[in-house]
Amino acid sequence: MVKEPTVFVVDDDQAVRDSLCWLIEAAGLNVKAFNSAQEFLAVYDPQWAGCLVLDVRLPGMSGLELQRELVQRQITLPIIIITGHGDVSTAVRAMKAGAVDFIEKPFSDELLIQRVRDALEKDAQNRQVTADRNNIQQRIALLTPREKQVLELVVQGKLNKQIAADLHLSQKTVEAHRANLMSKMQATNVADLVKQAMGANLDFNGSGEHI
Repeated sequence: MVKEPTVFVVDDDQAVRDSLCWLIEAAGLNVKAFNSAQEFLAVYDPQWAGCLVLDVRLPGMSGLELQRELVQRQITLPIIIITGHGDVSTAVRAMKAGAVDFIEKPFSDELLIQRVRDALEKDAQNRQVTADRNNIQQRIALLTPREKQVLELVVQGKLNKQIAADLHLSQKTVEAHRANLMSKMQATNVADLVKQAMGANLDFNGSGEHI
């Protein structure tokens, strides 16, 4: 079980792995090393925070193939590609596949550590966004179908009077539904409510149900 953000190093050259591990540990960061893409995939848990320092040329599954596999598994771990055989086309493919950086060997220790810290920060931000979205979706799940309809219309910028007319309800009933959904969504004001709905990427189908 990996509890702290960790730099995962995948390189088939033991001397390179040892050097990278020493460098990363010397910078005060956690690191785990693997000699192949398959070995990494066999043990990695998407819940583990961190980043991936990945050699582009590996026996069996290549670095770029590992990138594609991670995308298919919807794993968004930031990737830094390192290679001693860099060329423009490989760099372009790596970046398009989701790499946050591409560094050619030999590289400076300071450069690598800075890029690693940037990748770890990016991963932390991504995980926070995901956690916030999940929290909002859990709140939305508490809403009744009618409250979801009211939420949809509030997000559209409609006033209580307009919502009442659209839903064929009294304005007082709309106010009650609105107060309930504000409480369930833990929203301090309408702007906060709209922000939450946008943050959850809500897409309503017109019946108050988000899809």
